[in-house]
Amino acid sequence: MDEKKFLAEKFEANRPHLRAVAYRMLGSTSEVDDAVQETWLRLSRSDASSVENLSGWLTTVVARVCLDMLRSRKSRREEQMGPHVPEPVADDQHGRDAEMADSVGAALLVVLETLAPAERLAFVLHDMFAVPFEEIAPIVGRTPAAARQLASHARRRVQGSPPPDVDFSRQKNIVDAFIKASREGDFEGLLAVLDPDVVFRADSAAQRLGSLAEIRGAAAVAETFKGRAQAAKPALVDGALALAVILGGQLRIVVRLTISGDRISAVEAVADAERIGQFDVNLLT
Repeated sequence: MDEKKFLAEKFEANRPHLRAVAYRMLGSTSEVDDAVQETWLRLSRSDASSVENLSGWLTTVVARVCLDMLRSRKSRREEQMGPHVPEPVADDQHGRDAEMADSVGAALLVVLETLAPAERLAFVLHDMFAVPFEEIAPIVGRTPAAARQLASHARRRVQGSPPPDVDFSRQKNIVDAFIKASREGDFEGLLAVLDPDVVFRADSAAQRLGSLAEIRGAAAVAETFKGRAQAAKPALVDGALALAVILGGQLRIVVRLTISGDRISAVEAVADAERIGQFDVNLLT
């Protein structure tokens, strides 16, 4: 067997592991594909004959690639003066991406998004994949002791974060049903998830886009959203369930929701760029 074919087979055997590492680092399956592909390119250009532990070598490489991507993402976010909005999971034909996302959980990914790139890498590699700090240190350009501190700080952030609301799954189902009914123009479906006395309000920027300043009552709000929400995604905004409207790859509108019991009792559309830039926004799957 020639070396190229041998490396390709070894790489394919490690692909699920590399995707798992990359997903926990990046939280986006499209970026995961890019990171794993770049790892393969680096392997194919390297002399792997002297590598004793190919799996460990590949883990290190994909971690470096992901770290560079996180730092680039952070730089773009600062330039755009807006929040990073991770892409939702795009399920593959075998359901592997959805399974991978389920194994991590939306709540943990939200917390990981708040970590600095080096902290996230140290925590993911050590706490999730048992990579020694001696191997993590050169990736982040720190001493092993400093890498340990990065992971420790990240761990405190993760463990100290408030537990997800016990009603989160139920509320997420309400939001999903609202989006589905809106997209499909299902008036009755919208009424089913709206409180009879629901109030919709829009900021001045949203009003300039054609929205009314205030709409009251389930029927009127349902009529407003019927056939809409084509670009809306479920999201956590400052820790609360909401909708994020993505147009041209940019977050344009945040629709904040108040859920009381099993109904949406208040809706607020925010399109002011400065205000949106102050939100902590994370898309959900």
